[in-house]
Amino acid sequence: MITARLMLVLLLPIVGGCASHAPAPVEERGSAPAAAKPAMHAAQVGPTAPEVGVKYHTVKKGDTLYGIALDNGHDYKDIAAWNNLDNPNLIRIDQQLRVTPPDGGAPVAVAKPVNLGAPVEAKTASAPLAAVSSANTDTFKREPKGGKLVYSEEALSKARQGDAAAKPTEARPESRPVEPKPADKPAEKPLVAGDDVVWMWPASGKLITPFVEGGSKGLDIGGKAGDAVLAAASGVVSYAGTGLRGYGNLVVLRHNATYLSVYAHNSKLLVKEKDTVARGQKIAEMGSTDAESPRLHFEIRRQGKPADPQKFLPAR
Repeated sequence: MITARLMLVLLLPIVGGCASHAPAPVEERGSAPAAAKPAMHAAQVGPTAPEVGVKYHTVKKGDTLYGIALDNGHDYKDIAAWNNLDNPNLIRIDQQLRVTPPDGGAPVAVAKPVNLGAPVEAKTASAPLAAVSSANTDTFKREPKGGKLVYSEEALSKARQGDAAAKPTEARPESRPVEPKPADKPAEKPLVAGDDVVWMWPASGKLITPFVEGGSKGLDIGGKAGDAVLAAASGVVSYAGTGLRGYGNLVVLRHNATYLSVYAHNSKLLVKEKDTVARGQKIAEMGSTDAESPRLHFEIRRQGKPADPQKFLPAR
């Protein structure tokens, strides 16, 4: 009995100590704390959208910048500028060349400041207030008329007469006859506008080879060495040289944004790049450079694509 009581006394402190401890907190592992959640990006950067309407040419063996420019209806200097080419003779096979303008070819509107003329000085009919208060003129008096006169009918009549005499007469502008404005001069017609191109035959010789779709890109006109080669329409020299294989001494004229004309196999060139030429002007002499016999190879290019010249030239 004593032993049982002794054991009870020894167990009571242990049981009491266990009951005094609070239960351990339970951690929820199903979700991460809010602060630990990864932050979402405000915006995600996607791939850059390709430029709309941009055309590229892949350089092939035998290509020249002059030929690429001609086939796309542009000046070779423009294509060189669009592709940052310092030397137009240095292009590589498989090189991608841009053949459309960076701005899509649309004209750029230049905002010009409106000329409003010289500023107009605003003048008032009366003097400034400070000057009025200090001046004592016929028009402005610091004291009323008759202010120091004894009232009478005579004094009142004189005062009224003085006011009528002092009142300034309103000056009316002198009417002048309106000068007729000179008629506006009609705007000068550009060298060639739109598709309004007036064509003529560039040489007087006999037609040797006609245009063939998918074959000959133009006409071959016969003649003898030294015969005149004429500009088929007014335009500007886009190219003059020997940079296009198979064409010999070559002249290319630009007539507008749509049409080019080509004159090949010449013995002598009489114009240079950027020259402005008139319809019928002699631009070269017929020859046989890169050809079997003296002849003129003539092409009309519409937006860089060969077109049948006989559909444009007058019948003969």
